[in-house]
Amino acid sequence: MDPIFGLGIIGGIVTALGAFWAAKPTKHPARSLKNWLLAIGGTLLFLFALLDFLYGTGSLFFVILESLVIISCGLMMLNTCDKTDAWILAISGLGLVIWSLFLFENFSNIFFIIGLVAIGIGYALDTGTLKRNIALALGGLLVAIFSFLGASWIFFWLNIFFAIFSGFHVWRILKKR
Repeated sequence: MDPIFGLGIIGGIVTALGAFWAAKPTKHPARSLKNWLLAIGGTLLFLFALLDFLYGTGSLFFVILESLVIISCGLMMLNTCDKTDAWILAISGLGLVIWSLFLFENFSNIFFIIGLVAIGIGYALDTGTLKRNIALALGGLLVAIFSFLGASWIFFWLNIFFAIFSGFHVWRILKKR
């Protein structure tokens, strides 16, 4: 197996475990196994996307996506307030969206751009909330559509699982209400 592909598989599995792991209330996000799995998986996927792009087989869009995931995970682990997260992610996300628009190849990129913003916001919102899980589910679904159209199967399956797991958490939260 190609080592870069293996890195992507491992990063995808760790991220999928993080998405599936039940969110438990904690005093600080850095004490949550779910958040650590998401942060470690996001870092591995960033390295995979970067190496895949540098070797000419991957899309720069996935490097952009994972860059926002890294920023979001940093904010999540630092436990910054949602208002601060929103500003930092709005500025970062806007910059990355503008960059994405300059790379615009076709209209399937719209799925990526909107999914990118939704995932970034979802990562930074408080763990276990309905808003967070809706944003993650929607973002995952849109990036999965983009990945399918671009035949990027690691990111396709990862985002399908991510959307399903986040959707499951939405269902659980709504069921409790």
